[in-house]
Amino acid sequence: MVNPYIGHESQLYGVEEHRLVGGKGDGMRLYEINNGKGLELTVSPDRCADIARLRYRGINMSYFSPCGYVAPAFYQATGTNWLKSFTAGFLTTCGLEAVGSPCEDGGELLPLHGTIANTPSEHSYFCQEGEELVVRAVTKDEVLFARKLRLTRELRVSTQKNEFVITDVIENTGDTTQPFEILYHMNMGYPLLDEDSVITVPSAQVEPRDDHAAEDLANWSKAIKPEAGHQERCYYHKFSDENGKASIYQPKLGQGLEITFNAKELDGFVEWKMMGVRDYVMGLECGNCYPDGRDVMRRKGMLKFLAPGEQKKYQVKVRMLDSQE
Repeated sequence: MVNPYIGHESQLYGVEEHRLVGGKGDGMRLYEINNGKGLELTVSPDRCADIARLRYRGINMSYFSPCGYVAPAFYQATGTNWLKSFTAGFLTTCGLEAVGSPCEDGGELLPLHGTIANTPSEHSYFCQEGEELVVRAVTKDEVLFARKLRLTRELRVSTQKNEFVITDVIENTGDTTQPFEILYHMNMGYPLLDEDSVITVPSAQVEPRDDHAAEDLANWSKAIKPEAGHQERCYYHKFSDENGKASIYQPKLGQGLEITFNAKELDGFVEWKMMGVRDYVMGLECGNCYPDGRDVMRRKGMLKFLAPGEQKKYQVKVRMLDSQE
């Protein structure tokens, strides 16, 4: 039914497509999504349809790195050069051939966090379906004489509730069984994140990634003020059942967000705690592996595989919070 009070739907909500001009992001397409109830997302179809920005009621919720917007043409797939184009944003997808530390596995030299986040979608579009704004995108990680993996992403943003759902289908389009990894690198930033933020991960077990993280294990859920020379700490969370959940709440703002996922399917939840000056970010990251390198995941029996023609579906829901829950 047409609303007689408005001339155009965008008076209430909608999606607009823009292009960046200047800098390393020059020419990149952006989908600006506004659900009409305070939730705004910036989606980048030229980078795997990741979420570059997340705002709620005018407040920034995510971390935007010093790199800023970086077009895929600037990506360097060697060693840790991934960091030179790590915009971060609310969501950077890691994978699909690898997640985590650079390594050699199965005869492949694998770069930090894989290449999918720096790959433009082959096809993307947006539309409205009932009470949801929908973005669909297909991004290919397909190589001659090697892996052929395809990521089909659907992002559904409610116009009735301040929440959205990411549904990904990963398919092996080749003729050989292939390892695959994915990590939803979700990055919380100021002013949602500061020393007063309340971080909750109701996991059954928390393990430090290394000795440095173990030194401060008792404070895994506490943020601090930005600290010069800070060295990152990572904590691995294990859940007792499939009900994976993590949240962050800022009492000064009365706002926060909650992430929910199937912890049996996405069985490698990572908390990335980086309290540096300007490098001030809290990663709440669900994935099907830990970021220690594909070779380590293979040795530990956590590496997943797809047979030819096989598909795997993952889903992550993000809900805004208006009070501490």
